[in-house]
Amino acid sequence: MNSLADGEWHRLHPATPLLRGGIFVFAALGFVLANLRERVLDLVFGIPVGSGDPLEEIYRRGSVGWALLGLAGALVVILIAFSLSWRAHTFRVNDEIVEVRSGIVFRSNRKARLDRIQGVNIERPLIPRLFGAAKLEVSVAGQDANVPLAYLGSAKADELRRDILRLASGARRPAAATVDPEAGVAEAPQPGATVGEFARDRVAEFLAPELHPDAAPPESVVRIPPGRLFGSIVLSGFTVFLVLAAIALVVGGALGGSGWLPLAIVPAFIGGVGYFVSRLTRSLRFSIAGTPDGVRVGFGLLSTSNETLPPGRIHAIGISQPLLWRPFDWWRVRINKAGHSSSQGAAGEASTTVLPVGTAADVARVLELILPGYTGEEQRALIERGMHSTGGSDGFANAPRRAAWLRPFSWRRTGYAVSAGAAVLRRGVVSRELVLVPLARLQSVRIDQGPVLRMLGLASAGLHTVAGPVSASLGVLDADDAVRLFETVAAGAVSFATSDTSHRWNHKAGVFE
Repeated sequence: MNSLADGEWHRLHPATPLLRGGIFVFAALGFVLANLRERVLDLVFGIPVGSGDPLEEIYRRGSVGWALLGLAGALVVILIAFSLSWRAHTFRVNDEIVEVRSGIVFRSNRKARLDRIQGVNIERPLIPRLFGAAKLEVSVAGQDANVPLAYLGSAKADELRRDILRLASGARRPAAATVDPEAGVAEAPQPGATVGEFARDRVAEFLAPELHPDAAPPESVVRIPPGRLFGSIVLSGFTVFLVLAAIALVVGGALGGSGWLPLAIVPAFIGGVGYFVSRLTRSLRFSIAGTPDGVRVGFGLLSTSNETLPPGRIHAIGISQPLLWRPFDWWRVRINKAGHSSSQGAAGEASTTVLPVGTAADVARVLELILPGYTGEEQRALIERGMHSTGGSDGFANAPRRAAWLRPFSWRRTGYAVSAGAAVLRRGVVSRELVLVPLARLQSVRIDQGPVLRMLGLASAGLHTVAGPVSASLGVLDADDAVRLFETVAAGAVSFATSDTSHRWNHKAGVFE
């Protein structure tokens, strides 16, 4: 069995230097030659600037051979530099780490411990997809700790991700494997393969589902219709900003002259259209499905991306509903995780967005994947009330009426509940928010009481997790309820963290295949 996770050193896709910067080098060289060719020819061949077409002048002087020789020499130097860069860029995966070495003059070495892996992302930008290549990024806990492998053969990237996740899960590697250190990484056309066959392979890859049936269920648990996706983008804060800016420009032009108005509106209009198109294309073909090694989220039309989040790596879950989405009952789901991918996620948002827009039923299906222990009937009812209830006797310890002095509009929806190993916080009235924090992932808990809160018999509370878009805090609570939250959550965090083994979800699975 050939595997890139055999502990040996391997090289990346042969087109890697070109894909990582060579295209831009050739583009920049062409731009310079196109704009400065007369001065270059004056310097090299002594052809005066302004003497006519430089190419005709080269031909007239009989210097065509020297010009071609110089061009060939420059190309050879560039190709040699690319080749040396490719040969110096190697990686290996063993039972403990993913390690990457790169650089010719300045060497670098990056390592990612398997027990700290927070996710494995495979990104297929448009140009690398034409070469059958993909970027694999190992997301690790820590600042700037990710380890990218750009680029691998597309199929080999999928296989390597599966092997990395199985090693991280605690499964043992096979006793022996026959490998060729450079086999299979490039995925170049086989001898005798025609250009047409290569083109058909690339077209099939473009049309294939983002989540391969062998690696995940073929059906995503959530489908986002294009109309809903488009509506969610239009009904966003950016649209409101554009509308207000346009109104301000029109009013300002009417009051003080409109000569500058087109100069301000046209660039803003072009930028807004580009923003909407980018968010729309990035979220098309969105899919989320469960795999034996975690939850896989995929999206994208021309450039695609899919990331696998192993069990036990999600530290907080945020369910939110902007005001403009409320008539349609649309919601967004985001998470906190210790590692962050360098690439954007669905809808151009952060990679921590696991559902860009969905109904309440979609949210329930996503929660079953990312928080599998929180799927009982009681928990589902609690989530439903937390999303839609406006307070009262709904299973939450809600803020008292006197909290209206500090939260005149949102005090009714401010409250918490603890159930089935997770703390559930509810807040917000303009933008409704529900936050779930698995107690096994909790880092610390705090309650505060300043002089104003003390005078009103209130306190604020916060549950600390890794940094991310989800903030698990409540601004006002009854002081006694805040103390009960502190005691319950602190005791539960110790208990569930001690018994939690989700971070080594396959440690009894034995040898993986």
